[in-house]
Amino acid sequence: MDWEAHAHRLANAVVRPESRWREPLATTPRHAFVPSWWENVGGQWELQDGAADPGRWLKAAYSDRTLVTRVGALHAADAAPGCVTSGLPTSSSTLPGLIVQMYRHAMISDGSEVLVTTGSGYGTALVCRRLSDRQVTSIDVDPDLVALATDRLRQAGHRPEVAVRDITGRLPGTYDRIVSTVSVRPVPVSWLAALRPGGRLVTTIAGTGLILTADKTEGGGAVGRITEDGAGFMRTRHGADYDRPTEAVWEKAQHADGEAVSTSRYPLLYVPDSWDIMSMLELEEPGIDHRSAQDGETRTVWMLHPDGSWARATAAGFLDAPTVHQAGPRRLWDVLERIRNRLNREGRLPVYGARVTISPAGETTLSRGAWSVTV
Repeated sequence: MDWEAHAHRLANAVVRPESRWREPLATTPRHAFVPSWWENVGGQWELQDGAADPGRWLKAAYSDRTLVTRVGALHAADAAPGCVTSGLPTSSSTLPGLIVQMYRHAMISDGSEVLVTTGSGYGTALVCRRLSDRQVTSIDVDPDLVALATDRLRQAGHRPEVAVRDITGRLPGTYDRIVSTVSVRPVPVSWLAALRPGGRLVTTIAGTGLILTADKTEGGGAVGRITEDGAGFMRTRHGADYDRPTEAVWEKAQHADGEAVSTSRYPLLYVPDSWDIMSMLELEEPGIDHRSAQDGETRTVWMLHPDGSWARATAAGFLDAPTVHQAGPRRLWDVLERIRNRLNREGRLPVYGARVTISPAGETTLSRGAWSVTV
């Protein structure tokens, strides 16, 4: 397979010619890490087998997009041909441009010893190409996923240290850089213990689009910033699949009348479509499950919380003011409206560019001006 030409085109699309990440992108066989993957078709996940259509395989593997490799507990490598499944993605091969973006935020130097998260193994292979195998440790919570990634890394000529570990727990060594492409909340205190003095951590805050960078201080904590760019990663999990603690709330929220009914002043918004609003909302009211549906021109969005709070907003047309039903101990749509009011009034929300302070005990605080929140 003439994959090298595709890899070179990917490298040219993602970085400038003088970038130190160009050679890793141009010489790492991404297709070998994603021989099969899942694609969402009409709300269902359909298995894509690269060997059955090599041209399509190369086009997908060397495009700058994320390829989902695991849905629920079913990895694409274990699925039968023609398989269709449903559920939440639980592992993927992140789009190459975003992997490099995270590594750039980490400011990896030639001598850095780095801890990364495993996933498909492709991101690990990139940093092995940039540094050396002996400088890289890669971990994941899933033993089968780690075994598969380890085998594919060896086939690509790499033998970094790879371990089955929960990234929120004790880490297997000490490092100059920790880069997590799974999201966390808060930053695990074990990272501070594993990070060498002056070392840097890079991750995203679970449920948000916020990339957090922080450098370890002499006192054992860390200080840094929320970057001006954003990213979305799957959150950490501790089992084979994610829990969905809002299913009972969903049964009520689909059709029930709310305890409060109103008309929104803003057009209908599906919150995950707006990263800054989603991020601000998640910081203020963590754990909201967002869902949507469309019937002709009528669109409906739901906000569901494990505590029993829910909101349902329906608009008959794109510009129509939505009717909002809310119930439970909190009025979730009212919180959303306050955030949209602030955005409308100030022109931007304070989340991007916020200062990050992490105490030695792991308490993570974001602040900008008079605004602050502890996550």
